[in-house]
Amino acid sequence: MKIYLSIYLSLLLSAFSYAQLSPESYLLKGESNNLSKQNSNTPLSNTITDIITFGDTVWLGTSRGVSLSTDNGENWTNFYGQPDFGTDNVSAIGWDKYNKIFWCATASSTVENGQTYPLGTGLKYTTNLGATWNSIPQSVDPETDTLETYGINTIDALPITVAVNNLAYDIAFTPDYVWITTFAGGLRRAKISELLINPNSAWQRVVLPPDNLNSISPDDTLSFCLSPVGGNFCSNGNLNHRVFSVVAANDSTIYVGTANGINKTTDANSDYPSWVKFNSSNQNQPISGNFITALGFNPLNNTVWASTWKAELESEFYGVSSSSNGGATWNTYLRDERPHNFGFKNYDVMVATDNGVFRSADFGHSWLLPGTITDLVTRLTLQTNEFYSCNASGNNVYLGSTDGFVKLQETPGRIWQGTWKIYFASQSINDDAETYCYPNPFNPKMEQLKIKYSTGGVSSNVTIRVFDFSFNYVRTVIQNVQRNYSSDGSPDFWDGRDENGSYVPNGVYFYRVDIGDKDPVFGKILVMQ
Repeated sequence: MKIYLSIYLSLLLSAFSYAQLSPESYLLKGESNNLSKQNSNTPLSNTITDIITFGDTVWLGTSRGVSLSTDNGENWTNFYGQPDFGTDNVSAIGWDKYNKIFWCATASSTVENGQTYPLGTGLKYTTNLGATWNSIPQSVDPETDTLETYGINTIDALPITVAVNNLAYDIAFTPDYVWITTFAGGLRRAKISELLINPNSAWQRVVLPPDNLNSISPDDTLSFCLSPVGGNFCSNGNLNHRVFSVVAANDSTIYVGTANGINKTTDANSDYPSWVKFNSSNQNQPISGNFITALGFNPLNNTVWASTWKAELESEFYGVSSSSNGGATWNTYLRDERPHNFGFKNYDVMVATDNGVFRSADFGHSWLLPGTITDLVTRLTLQTNEFYSCNASGNNVYLGSTDGFVKLQETPGRIWQGTWKIYFASQSINDDAETYCYPNPFNPKMEQLKIKYSTGGVSSNVTIRVFDFSFNYVRTVIQNVQRNYSSDGSPDFWDGRDENGSYVPNGVYFYRVDIGDKDPVFGKILVMQ
């Protein structure tokens, strides 16, 4: 079973790296990895993996760096491609409320023996809203660092000497420490005061229980190897040392999600924290699954929420698990959904999943989806149900999808009702007589074609038609639909089907955009399946 889970986790690790490790998949027309778009009306990416909000400030972790708005999303500053930020992908973001520091973890990829692996490239932080960035290298161990002290114990520990498979998936903070979950490198922490001065020696490995123990304390007599995998150094690896998620509940309480459950300490700032582990098989009212991909905590009702995916036991299932009594018991919700992240609006919890953002105002007894999301200004409708992130501030709700960022100015007292705004990143066009489409070549069985044009920032009736290479009519994409697009605004979409609903054959196609009484504009599409 452990061999099966190792393969399973490897596949999931690849899936979790969708945005962080494949930036070339999200390049826009005319762009390359070393370009930056510092100030914009939109974030630079359409894949939003995490959202942090407080007051009027919104921080985004995206497939193309970090984006910041200090006016509730009206304007954006994008950090990507600048000399002090670089073009590495963002795998996690975090806000240190104690020291007022924003952090992000970065990653890239490397090819070894014909296979591509994720590669952690360290952390970046800013104390001045991105005016300057400082870099901290990825935490690695010397080859001789084979022992770890834990209370009265000296424990064998596998040194993680390379950055391959060693990247931070989550970040949390207590008053003195920054905590990171580094998968192959396990759970690590550093005193912030030391990390900012000497980053190369500040990180500490944090000892978590092995798979066969449900708790550890520094006064216990322990015998196990601190290692996520078995091998020549450690005969047995521990799924509980494969770490993915972390959240701080208060100044001294930390929850840590692994491939073997949820670990909790209430003495996070001590030299040797004690831990208790909750998983699907060690409680009467347990979590749904042992693979913990995300954690969230709502301080208003002291409730911890966990994305609990099925790991290796037949009794496990995908879903959401929550506890309002510190982990003593758990309730499970949204069976068979695969959550990615959590957000909160007052007492409401939001869960970003592959099938939309579920929201509950009654502690999980009932859940509501937002339904069709349409921008009333551009008339654009969001084309995806896959969401990676969600959060809120005041009456503003923010959702991050696989294909666009969304803001809802919510009507007070009404769930999912109000004014929607869709931010769609794309390259600006030079004038109203220009159009382009992307991706091009286009595979309709994998994604939709995006057709970019401008109405000059005024409302106009727009019709878009597609023709084959001989200019025979194929499909009307939209007809006399009111649009209000600026030169850097949103696109319309074609799904690659003809008027009968069948996918068109491979080949060259043309599209025509009629905007009001202006001369039509034309573009070319290459369909390749």
